[in-house]
Amino acid sequence: MAKILTLTLNPALDLTVQLARLEPGAVNRSQAMYTHAAGKGVNVAQVLADLGHQLTVSGFLGADNPQAFEALFVQRGFVDAFIRVPGQTRSNIKLAESDGRVTDVNGPGPEVDEAAQHALLERLEQIAPGHDAVVVAGSLPRGVSPQWLQALLVRLKDLGLKVALDTSGDALRAGLAAGPWLIKPNTEELTEALLSPVLSVAEQAAAAQRLHAQGVEHVVISHGADGVNWFSSAPALQAVPPKVSVASTVGAGDSLLAGVLHGLLSGDSAEQTLRRATAIAAMAVSQIGFGISDAAQLAQLEQGVRVRPLTEQ
Repeated sequence: MAKILTLTLNPALDLTVQLARLEPGAVNRSQAMYTHAAGKGVNVAQVLADLGHQLTVSGFLGADNPQAFEALFVQRGFVDAFIRVPGQTRSNIKLAESDGRVTDVNGPGPEVDEAAQHALLERLEQIAPGHDAVVVAGSLPRGVSPQWLQALLVRLKDLGLKVALDTSGDALRAGLAAGPWLIKPNTEELTEALLSPVLSVAEQAAAAQRLHAQGVEHVVISHGADGVNWFSSAPALQAVPPKVSVASTVGAGDSLLAGVLHGLLSGDSAEQTLRRATAIAAMAVSQIGFGISDAAQLAQLEQGVRVRPLTEQ
């Protein structure tokens, strides 16, 4: 299997609260509460570990509350290459209703100064060689600019890594200019980054063609329950997941990205890669937490995924 590096520049402790229905302004009683060490790159790493890959995790971690992350890294066998910064890693509250709707309340996170940014670059120079790919995922912490992210991606490419990028807003716009190997936005995120709509298949195909010219080899556009479209040098594909009972949509996109990366690095066919990745994402929404919890359930979900050539509509 592959050796993969994930970068989570703005990780979070996720507090997921399950409740039947959120009533704003009223007293709400939860059915269950869960706390996870999270952040998009950390989430991706957990799925990739379940798929058999070796993981190094890095980014910025608050020095005042690293315990949950350090415990996860030991449990999962991850190589911990995070830079500790003063302050606390942020906390995010996820209010998950029984109909699958999730309301997010995300904290700001610590300030990351130039010294910490330089320390991360130095550490990556040391550890990046020998990895097959790097996933850069999630939002930017305070103090880190989109321009710094763009330079980081260019440096990672120069170190010989395949770069998978999953972010949004100004960070995605700047990141696209670096020509990452793979991106996985949803339609809203890609529309915002490109400043043009990508709702129809024709619009997505045109956008993907422009991105291919910038060096982006794989454009994976997620549509939630409606599935995913994948544009690459091969014929474009669409996958539609089976219907599942939704516990939480948190981590579905991260699971999809992990599944696509797994298939590409394992040499699987495009159809098999997208089928498995879509099934992994479907499994993610049916549970609280991250990872592949049941191999038999995943196989069953794969059988329910519909993959077909994507034609303009």
